Amino acid sequence: AQLRGRFAAWRVESDAATTAHLASILDEVESRPDAALPVRRERVIALIMLLTAAVAERARRMEDGSGNDLSDDDFVNNLIDMCAAVVSA
Repeated sequence: AQLRGRFAAWRVESDAATTAHLASILDEVESRPDAALPVRRERVIALIMLLTAAVAERARRMEDGSGNDLSDDDFVNNLIDMCAAVVSA
């Protein structure tokens, strides 16, 4: 929740090298859907939010000992599927 308002600012607030590499990757992701540019940009922001929340929740559960239902490989594969669904919705 503390980061939610900052996800859209990634293009201007990262260091130059990180921004260049990340921008090229996310530009490629953003170009995939057949949708208007504002919709594609919203999907990239949603992708970043999903990745951040999912990884943070998994880490929280590991730290507090409540455990995770998925193995590391299953978690990563499921996260890839979910991210692809967000971008291609």
